[in-house]
Order: sequence, then C-alpha cells, then structure tokens
Amino acid sequence: MTFRERRALKKAKAKKKARRKAVCKVLGGILKVLGAVSGVLFIVYFWNLDQKLLGWSYVQVNKIFDRKKTDIKF
Repeated sequence: MTFRERRALKKAKAKKKARRKAVCKVLGGILKVLGAVSGVLFIVYFWNLDQKLLGWSYVQVNKIFDRKKTDIKF
C-alpha cells in the first residue's frame, strides 16, 4: 500500500467518523426532545388523575359525614 493510498484511506475513515458523529448528535438531540415531551406529558397525566381521585374521594367523604340532615337556623 502506498503513501497516497494510506492517506486516502485515513481521510475516508475520518470522513466516515465525522458523519457518524453528526448523526449521533442529531439523534441525541431528538431523543432529548422526545424525553422532555414524554416527561411533561407523564407529569400532566398523573396530575390530572390525582385531581380526579381527590374529587372522587371528596364526594365519598361528604357522603359519609353529611348523612344527617341539619336545619341551620339563624
């Protein structure tokens, strides 16, 4: 293998490595964005379920403790 062939091979490897690095950088950015969006949606989803659960439990507690009919007179 001549000097020129080795240099061409080295340049080709460097070019391939640079391309791979750029692709990994783009894929990493996409994964970060998707992870952030998924995290936010996950938090909102559970917050909404928590609010529904509290609403349901509030109604159940009121049914238990407000059984007696009271007549408030001022």
